[in-house]
Amino acid sequence: MNHQANAVPAAIRAKLQTIWGYSDFRSPQGEIVQCLLERRDALIIMPTGGGKSLCFQLPALMQTGLTIVVSPLVALMENQVQELRQRRLPAALLHSELPKQQRKQTLWALENQSLRLLYLSPETLLSQPVWERLCQPDLTINTIVLDEAHCLVQWGDTFRPAYYRLGTVRSALLQQKPAGTKIAIAAFTATANPDAQQTIQRVLRLQQPESFRLNPYRANLHLNVQVVWTPRQRRQRLLQFIHAKPGQAGLVYVRTRRDSESLAEWLAQQGFQSAAYHAGLGPGDRRQIEQSWLTGQTQFVVCTCAFGMGINHPSVRWIVHFHSPLLLSEYVQEIGRAGRDGNPATALTLISETTGWLDPQDKQRRRFFVEQAEKQQRSAQALVHKLPAQGNIAGVSRQFKEGAIALSLLHSTGQLEWTDPFHYVMQTGNPRPSTQTNIKAAKQMTDYLKTQTCRWRYLLDAFGFGTEATNFRCRHCDNCSR
Repeated sequence: MNHQANAVPAAIRAKLQTIWGYSDFRSPQGEIVQCLLERRDALIIMPTGGGKSLCFQLPALMQTGLTIVVSPLVALMENQVQELRQRRLPAALLHSELPKQQRKQTLWALENQSLRLLYLSPETLLSQPVWERLCQPDLTINTIVLDEAHCLVQWGDTFRPAYYRLGTVRSALLQQKPAGTKIAIAAFTATANPDAQQTIQRVLRLQQPESFRLNPYRANLHLNVQVVWTPRQRRQRLLQFIHAKPGQAGLVYVRTRRDSESLAEWLAQQGFQSAAYHAGLGPGDRRQIEQSWLTGQTQFVVCTCAFGMGINHPSVRWIVHFHSPLLLSEYVQEIGRAGRDGNPATALTLISETTGWLDPQDKQRRRFFVEQAEKQQRSAQALVHKLPAQGNIAGVSRQFKEGAIALSLLHSTGQLEWTDPFHYVMQTGNPRPSTQTNIKAAKQMTDYLKTQTCRWRYLLDAFGFGTEATNFRCRHCDNCSR
């Protein structure tokens, strides 16, 4: 800590104290802040609760000009912007659910250069009204931050094709800016294995990025996997678990909207104050559920993956995966909601026994995930010979159903390149295998659930921390406790 205190200039530490009241940084926060102030590209992997947002918010507030924060979820943006505004800091957000007047005010603030931080989704960033304003020559843009960068790598039902067009955003903006302008790109995530890190660097076209990597191990987080034989036993096991945690805040993760509603309804019948949360709810309903949970009126929420990223409830004592996640990155993100205050917390995952005879749900979900990935890839390959050698996303999306996803898949396999965020050119040569990555990722999750070794050791190894994983034993997961 002393080494870092000497390395980080006093002016930066003074600003940290003024805004957040902290006397010093946690390693490597100070070095990341310096890196971004010097407009250098960076790839940052830090565990949930490790203070990632401060690393890009502080340099944004120390400079004139704009920092763009590309974020995947409305809840995540609102949470961060609300905290900044409570400190009277110049931050705003743009998303499709904003009231018209608020959107107008934010676009006006953007034009008048009165913002330091602008949060938006990749789709909003690339929408015409926003893109035109960002391209104004006199609008200074310092940094483009990709928050929760693992979303760029995650295929499946939550995939967002706009992510694969972000690599050309910097070069397209620089063409509109004065000569000599520098824009840095920083990608932040808690979960990226070595393959994912390479993909993030390649897709975002990071230039000699500074790399900051902290392993995901959390000594206060106890991992537990339990086998259930029938759907009824799955519900009973959940009930026993929650009964043993009276009044403690938690989250129950399920796979689908229907699951969240039916399970929340069943738990209400058992006398629990709960709520179902998924992407199908209106924005007002979602905010209401979040606030009710954050203020302790609702003990726990039954949610899909639409809930969780960036929602800061420090005293969450438990997480239950009622259905096993499909990807390790998803799993680590979701268990990371628990124990952010440093006190002990538990993450329980319920899984069907291996054959799946009496409860085939887990097996069916994994098969569906892999089949969907293969189907998307086949659809993309079927388009290869129908697409013009050069074209634009608007035209392809109009002509072909799921054309945007197909273009992103072809980009991921190296069969096309984006010349700017809206136009592409087809490439010749052998495609990179893309679907195999999905199958490998799904198998990795299955192997984790079945492992007999220390669960944290498995996670360290899977996320590229092989040295730390050697002979590692956490002594508090279910396997170590045996």
